[in-house]
Amino acid sequence: MSEIDKRNRLNKEPFSYQTTKKGTVVIYYEGKQIKIVKEKEAERLLAKIQQVEGQIKEVQLLLAKITGNFKRGNEKLAKPQKGMKVKKDLLR
Repeated sequence: MSEIDKRNRLNKEPFSYQTTKKGTVVIYYEGKQIKIVKEKEAERLLAKIQQVEGQIKEVQLLLAKITGNFKRGNEKLAKPQKGMKVKKDLLR
């Protein structure tokens, strides 16, 4: 595990998840929803989480892997909508 999480970010438990009545898994990063996993993929994820139950860092790793590289600095700013005031500094 030490080779995977070299900066020990998973120790802070940034990921959390919630299961809906339909079996959908909603994954959060620092309280913000980042991914919704449905159907077979959700079943597989929940089965893997049950296998490593009690090992917090392993659960964090599973959630990190399923979200992929969502946070790599390539996120785009949302385009301003009509009537919204935008700070010019943000658009540079």
